[in-house]
Amino acid sequence: MFDKIFKLKQNDTTVRREIVAGIITFLTMSYILAVNPGILAEAGMDRAALFTATCLASILGTLFMAFIPNLPIAQAPGMGLNSFFAFSVVLGLGYSWQMALTAVFIEGIIFIALTFFNVREMIVNSIPKSIKDAIPVGIGLFIALIGMKNAGIIVSNPNTMVSLGDMANPHIWVALLGLIVTGVLLYKEVPGSILIGIVVSTIFAAILGLVQMPQGGLVSTPPDISPIFLKFEWSHIFTLDMLIVVFTFLFVNLFDTIGTLLGVASKAGILDENGTFPQIKKALFADALGTTFGAVLGTSTVTSYVESASGVASGGRTGLTSVSTAAMFAIALFLAPLFLMIPASATAPALILVGLFMITSVVNINFGDFSESIPAFLTIVMMPFAFSIAQGIVFGMLSFVLLKFLSGKFQQISVTMWIIFALFVTKLVLEAMHVL
Repeated sequence: MFDKIFKLKQNDTTVRREIVAGIITFLTMSYILAVNPGILAEAGMDRAALFTATCLASILGTLFMAFIPNLPIAQAPGMGLNSFFAFSVVLGLGYSWQMALTAVFIEGIIFIALTFFNVREMIVNSIPKSIKDAIPVGIGLFIALIGMKNAGIIVSNPNTMVSLGDMANPHIWVALLGLIVTGVLLYKEVPGSILIGIVVSTIFAAILGLVQMPQGGLVSTPPDISPIFLKFEWSHIFTLDMLIVVFTFLFVNLFDTIGTLLGVASKAGILDENGTFPQIKKALFADALGTTFGAVLGTSTVTSYVESASGVASGGRTGLTSVSTAAMFAIALFLAPLFLMIPASATAPALILVGLFMITSVVNINFGDFSESIPAFLTIVMMPFAFSIAQGIVFGMLSFVLLKFLSGKFQQISVTMWIIFALFVTKLVLEAMHVL
């Protein structure tokens, strides 16, 4: 049955491998179950209800990705987008969280329309191959930085921006142990190496007293979602602020999603020779549905997660991996204390090593042609340095058009690229004028 639905043999994978990959994806992104409610609660939303909404939105979004495009990519409320929701729209502009949810819902509907008319697919297919090769490299560095940050290996520094963390921090040693154990297991080609590394790291963290054991039992009833379910506010729908908010949600989600889809799909080996993959329209449709239903449930924009690369690196190749991840989110609804006790330092090695796996496409970049290599380089470095997948794509695509145009290679710039260029420039100008 699984083979018929998910085409396991065609993708050279097994049920066991897919399930393990899905569990690993969940473990590397499960932090969202604690972080998202905390961020959105700052906007005045019910924290307990947000936990349930986050779980349900992640389940639905991930199942959409499993059954529509058959991809091993999980979805959940996006980091960065939830901060914009709480701190910019609600606390900054002074609007209610109901208005912000309405903006997310409208964004989802627009994305469904854009996907139906192939606009999003056209944008993805128009991205130059050098940028597509650079995207997974940038994402790899980006998630490796996240892993090191989560473990305390890399910390902020007012003088040097970032620096090495305090080596007396036991969380660093938890991460380093997991890194070594996972590395050895990967070298020996042990199935589920990353998951085993996470388990070993968690046990070591527990020995060091860094894990808070669940109090009051492992099983709990999911909190009531009614305080935030279907809480839309339509009174500001035709205002300029609503337009700006919806545009910003659209912009960030569009290019974060494109970057994640291309990066993870590249790692999964499902891109063709032109850097595209047949399921892109279905994947974008699944993403749009996730955002729309997420708003109905009461959470910020749902998007594809770059942490899905950890499951892909463990062998996940089909939607069965996503089904496995969704099942873990369903279990988390009732076993939240157990899943949330895994410290970030225990999942950090998975992110760091996935960063290694994802930079391999750098060898495909033509470094001899500076009109190709400079945009690719900017795409790569801006993702970790700006801490944004979307900004890496922006700088890469802007520089690509400018360099090709000034080099006289007009024929290599598609009409779609010119349109994207104009939109990016407009957004940068508006940001410089403090309109956005």
